[in-house]
Amino acid sequence: MIKLTFCLRRKPGLSLEEFQDYWRNNHAPLVAKHKDVLGIRRYVQCHARPSDADMPLRASRASSLEDAPATYDGVAELWFDSFEALAANGDNEAAREAGRVLLEDERKFIDLENSPLWFGEENVVIG
Repeated sequence: MIKLTFCLRRKPGLSLEEFQDYWRNNHAPLVAKHKDVLGIRRYVQCHARPSDADMPLRASRASSLEDAPATYDGVAELWFDSFEALAANGDNEAAREAGRVLLEDERKFIDLENSPLWFGEENVVIG
């Protein structure tokens, strides 16, 4: 299995609540609608929970809180059978259209330029 991890930051002007509501109630059903044609085996949303407990944790990563890495508003995880299965989507008109629809929707609520994504393989250590 291959996992796509997408660290999300919301578009400027959206509150965290607006961002997470749209992601959960608009985008998630759209992903579910296209899961079969795209070969998505699992999709998980991890929504950030703001709290004062974040400050010491962030500060522990840098010499000062101002230098600490910025937080994300959420993380999306999508699992696929293989890189080959993903590559096959490029030859599938329906998959290309589904990808276009999802990207168009993501532009409504995600700051794409500041939301990195990458593929990886899980190495389970505990659990």
